[in-house]
Amino acid sequence: MGLNHYRFRAVWPVAAPPSRVYAALERIEAYPAWWPQVRGFTRTGDDSGVLHIRAALPYRLSIALHTRRRDPAAGILEVGMSGDLDGRARWTVRPADGGSVALFTQDVEMGKRLLRLLAVPARPLFVANHRLMMRGGRHGLRTLLERGLDEE
Repeated sequence: MGLNHYRFRAVWPVAAPPSRVYAALERIEAYPAWWPQVRGFTRTGDDSGVLHIRAALPYRLSIALHTRRRDPAAGILEVGMSGDLDGRARWTVRPADGGSVALFTQDVEMGKRLLRLLAVPARPLFVANHRLMMRGGRHGLRTLLERGLDEE
């Protein structure tokens, strides 16, 4: 692994059945409504689009996504990524006590030149920024599902 390589993992316990959690995560165009750090999504094809994100650090990432795997029966959503980040991200949704667990894994390289240059000195900030983003997403998804806003 190089200095620009990152592996992230987040576990989101959610008090909703796996089918609802999966359905909410599958609708990426709705992420900006419940995930504060997701600033926009533009669909570019049936299985592709561009995601715009910004968390605490003063930069915005634009990432082209293309579906690699969509398997509701297995609870798996996986996308390939290119642009400011290159690699893949995957959701795995499983039943858990009283609801579900959504496991997020991401394996990426920095694609943006400035981010590559800052890879060593800013690594702790990038990791903290990602944690903050995931915390916001977890809270947003829980709120969405608890209030039944995903069923509208």
